[in-house]
Amino acid sequence: MNRHILHVATNISHFANSAHQTGLWLSELTHAWDVFAANGYEQRIVSPKGGKVPLDPRALKWPMRDASARAWLADPAKMALLSSTDCPADINPDDYDAIYFTGGHGVMWDFPDNVGLQAITRALWEKGGVVSAVCHGYCGLLNTRLADGSLLVSGRKVTGFSWTEERLAGVADEIPYNAEARMKARGAIYDKALLPFMSHVVADGRLVTGQNPLSARATARKVVSLLNAI
Repeated sequence: MNRHILHVATNISHFANSAHQTGLWLSELTHAWDVFAANGYEQRIVSPKGGKVPLDPRALKWPMRDASARAWLADPAKMALLSSTDCPADINPDDYDAIYFTGGHGVMWDFPDNVGLQAITRALWEKGGVVSAVCHGYCGLLNTRLADGSLLVSGRKVTGFSWTEERLAGVADEIPYNAEARMKARGAIYDKALLPFMSHVVADGRLVTGQNPLSARATARKVVSLLNAI
């Protein structure tokens, strides 16, 4: 069976301070895309508003600009995918086996309250699909409720970019909230690696989350493992 993966990326290009640029952390998309492509999966990108997905400039510098990211940047067809993404209304959840929320700080603004993304996530989860996120992508799961009104993350183990990592990245004073604290406030059982910026993946059934950019490949591999078992 050919599997279908829906990637979610931000439309936000800057912090509240418009001089501070942000956007998709490119390797969080490309690393997962490579893993899914190697398994023959069909892939598509959606964003909260549709259209262009900006790239975080910090993710385009060494060492984050690795072979995977460079290959994407050099491929006009791949770059075109980020210039004209679908919006949630274009997506039929029945067509997908898993959803994968990418990160970059922009998602903190446009993921949590997007009802279209919430509806897709809920539908995928309740039909037995895999819900996954990496780094700040877990902000897209903060407010997703299931049909019974419960929060998807309540009582479930998750990880994502930690408050310690925000402070070490030097942006704790510029971001709109503490995502780790908000996850915990929603009843999620938050877990992180012993050391910051190390690959770390948490799986709770069909919910898979990775802590930071270096966790993208491992997150995607876990998604593949779960899909192979379904």
